[in-house]
Amino acid sequence: METSENTIKLDYNTERTSLAMPEYGRNVYKMVEHLKTIEDKDKRTEQAKAVIRVMEILNPQVHSQENYSQKLWDHLFIMSGYDLDVDAPFPMPEPSQRESRPLVIPIKKNKIKATHYGRNIESIIDLISGEPDGEVKTAMIRSLAIYMRQQYLIWNKDSVADETIFQDIEKLSDYRIKVPEGISLNKISENQAFSRPGFNINLGGGPQNQNRNRNQKKNNRKGGNKK
Repeated sequence: METSENTIKLDYNTERTSLAMPEYGRNVYKMVEHLKTIEDKDKRTEQAKAVIRVMEILNPQVHSQENYSQKLWDHLFIMSGYDLDVDAPFPMPEPSQRESRPLVIPIKKNKIKATHYGRNIESIIDLISGEPDGEVKTAMIRSLAIYMRQQYLIWNKDSVADETIFQDIEKLSDYRIKVPEGISLNKISENQAFSRPGFNINLGGGPQNQNRNRNQKKNNRKGGNKK
């Protein structure tokens, strides 16, 4: 089959030049390029304002930003390659502002001693270790131990001895904290379940509800037998 000399060649985006602001699309870029061909500056400025209104419609989320009007004009100048002479309400941004890298956010790189407890536990331990000995410090240690036991049960075993938690507190504090003798934790109910973050969505079928439903059914059977 012979091909016609007038065959239309498809124009793919992958073969085109990349866009600095792709969220506006190539049609807006064509509008911006057309602005440069308008010789009269007043008319060029008027048409630029019309393009800004189109950009605002295509990118409505810009309204959530502060000074969104200036953002739109900045985007217009960027798409023009910083080569657009109009009477804009805002000065043209410098190209170096767009090329500059954001500030690096400092991240604490110290290794967590016990990942199942988390970094916040270490901060709390540091705070408690600086407290003077007494009833207040003992109460703080006990509250910390209860919370650490809960975290331990989320990620590890079904049960844990109080002594294990106390030893972890002393070890994580580099033995700056000495757990007072005689301190004890409340017993955990058999029906109490600890879920990992993201897995505690209650759809009516959790362990507590299941146990409650079983007990209710047993009571109903006993009541029926008495009759």
